[in-house]
Amino acid sequence: MKIWVNEQIDPSGMIHACIACANEEQANECHASYERNLTDAQKAAGWIARIRTVESWDEVPVNALKLD
Repeated sequence: MKIWVNEQIDPSGMIHACIACANEEQANECHASYERNLTDAQKAAGWIARIRTVESWDEVPVNALKLD
């Protein structure tokens, strides 16, 4: 099973927002939203929006909102 994990990460590597889902289209929409919601100041400071895949729900960060 492929699960998409979207994260907003600050310059120190701390995850501030995380949503995981099993639907690729939903995951891509979430990633686009995360990208849009980062301000220019955040981007300049090193904040990133990242999308990645994992193979099981056990690999999803514990603080994630999990959408099935």
